[in-house]
Amino acid sequence: MKTLSALIVAVALFGGVQLFHDGNGESVANEASPSNSYRLIANGDEAACAVSRGAEISDGLSLLTVAPTCRSLLPGIERAKFWRDQNDGTVAFSANGVDPIVTFGVADGDGYESYAPATPLLSLAGDRKAGD
Repeated sequence: MKTLSALIVAVALFGGVQLFHDGNGESVANEASPSNSYRLIANGDEAACAVSRGAEISDGLSLLTVAPTCRSLLPGIERAKFWRDQNDGTVAFSANGVDPIVTFGVADGDGYESYAPATPLLSLAGDRKAGD
C-alpha cells in the first residue's frame, strides 16, 4: 500500500512539473511574467522614451519611473511617479497617485493607447529589448 501511495505522489509531481514547464523544458512562469519596462511612443513612432513600472505599493498602485526625455512627448509627464491599474482595465499615470496626467486604454494587440489628453496620441508597449 505504501508503494502505491508513493507511486501516486511521484506521478502527480511529474505531471505537475510537466504542466508547469508546458512539456517543452521552458517554465510557463517565466513566460507569464509581464515586463515592467515600456516604450512610450508618440504619434506613430515619431519620438519615444522609456517608462518603468516599479514595485506595487497598494492595490493597483505602483511606483513609476518616467525618463526625463518623455517631456518632449507630453510636457509634464516627466512628473508622473505612479502607475494606477483602474477597475475598467485602463491605466493612469499621475504625480500624486490620484489625479491622472495621462490615461491609457487597452490597445488592439499588445500595450495601451492614450485617450486623455486627446492629443498627442501616445502608445505604451512592453520593451522587449529590456527583458532580453
